[in-house]
Amino acid sequence: MRGETREKFGLFLGLVGVICFSLTLPSTSIAVEYFGTTIVGLGRTVVAAFLVAVVLIVRKERLPSLRQFKRLLIVAFGAVLGFPLLTSWAMESLPVSHGAVELALLPLATAGFAIFRAGEIPSLKFWISSIISSLSVIMYALHLGFGQLQLADLALLAAVIILGLSYAEGGELAKELGSWQVIAWAIMIGAPFFIIPVGLNVTTEMLHAPIQAWISFIYLAVVSQFLAYVAWYSGMAMGGIARVSQIQYLQPFLMIVFATVFLDESITFFTIVIAVIVVFSVILGKNAPVSKNRAISRKS
Repeated sequence: MRGETREKFGLFLGLVGVICFSLTLPSTSIAVEYFGTTIVGLGRTVVAAFLVAVVLIVRKERLPSLRQFKRLLIVAFGAVLGFPLLTSWAMESLPVSHGAVELALLPLATAGFAIFRAGEIPSLKFWISSIISSLSVIMYALHLGFGQLQLADLALLAAVIILGLSYAEGGELAKELGSWQVIAWAIMIGAPFFIIPVGLNVTTEMLHAPIQAWISFIYLAVVSQFLAYVAWYSGMAMGGIARVSQIQYLQPFLMIVFATVFLDESITFFTIVIAVIVVFSVILGKNAPVSKNRAISRKS
């Protein structure tokens, strides 16, 4: 695959991943009401581990090297432990539209960590488009009138930081280990530590949860925790971490659309206007040049 075609396909895979991730908060909001934070935040990894184990065994995948294992710990800390647990806890008290706006800082966090972990150096054009997107999202947040930060807001901001690091690390590691292998091994690393707390929080009342709660939980385990990451890490490996991370600016608005469809949350004309601005900023940023610091890349 030629370089330009490879980058475009990487952007497409990144978009697929973002669309899948956009259903994560709405699904979490539904599931956490019936299953609780621990089951939704950690249980999804335990369920995903069974699927992943079958795939790894059937394909007879080799174990990662010690160096790769150390880097997988970073991925597991963010994508498997920190983000699911923090967002599950936060969504017990926050509306999806609120959480979606705060997650809009994720592209900046990812691009920032890409500089240090992957040696990517975005151009001025890239940062201009990123700033436009960020300011647009901040305007949207002010429009909603969020007021003072709650503890749940701080949990979401912490989730953004650790997931940004996980994205940057996983996107770079995917180039040598493989995209689906990165999240697969990260899940296998985390799952054994989650079995006991998940088991202690299972109750018979959960069997009576409505079908939409079960569908939401299954979606979180199979798609949000595994398949979406396969597309996302593949996209970053092919299209570049910083460039593909720009697509995440669409995620808050996709989340709000899904929240409107599935949770009856409202969508306004102002939301549509801001979304259009963000879309054009993403288009500007996706063509911005991103150079590579070979020294950092080799060291990682």
